[in-house]
Amino acid sequence: MTCYDTAMSTSSRTVLMQQAADHLKAHDPLLGQVIREVGLCTIEPHTNYYQELVDSIISQQLSIKAAASILKRFRQLFDNQLPTPAQILTKDVDELRAVGLSRAKALYVQDLARHILDGTVRIEQLPNLSNEEVIAELTAVKGIGEWTAHMFLMFSLGRLDILATGDLGVRNGVKKVYNLPDTPTPIEVREVSLKNHWAPYESIACWYMWQALTL
Repeated sequence: MTCYDTAMSTSSRTVLMQQAADHLKAHDPLLGQVIREVGLCTIEPHTNYYQELVDSIISQQLSIKAAASILKRFRQLFDNQLPTPAQILTKDVDELRAVGLSRAKALYVQDLARHILDGTVRIEQLPNLSNEEVIAELTAVKGIGEWTAHMFLMFSLGRLDILATGDLGVRNGVKKVYNLPDTPTPIEVREVSLKNHWAPYESIACWYMWQALTL
């Protein structure tokens, strides 16, 4: 498990991101070209784990604008506050659907609330768990798959060693950077990582794949 502390100072974070960039440039010339154009990775982990999971479920497969509108209406249902798990369970599915959630997402948010309340998702303990343990706990919740768990590990917990092979943006970035004829499969993305020694900074390499799509 490779990660950096959310309490890390800006200067320390910069040093760590420089170390990651230097490692990737030394082992992967094509990725090095992207790094030189983009600069250092700007991922900043946070501790709003519960909010992140609720927002992730509600925002799935929506545009940024549509997701923001529904998230606002969802909070209005709870006096403009992020509801606690117990508060979510005071609303039935129809009440949640009335603010824009699909029936499936209403059930998913309720399932997350139940998992937190019964202790099967240990929100405060997530930073202390291994990547595999975090994935296992989160994907036990309906509506949270491996992709969401990977994004949570990368952007909330700050894990540096996550290879998001299922992310289409990462796969398209690999296709562009390595001039591949077709979008690589998840297995082929893993092969690229192994060949170019992305570990232990696979999260950072994925971030650069996303950035490469804008170059």
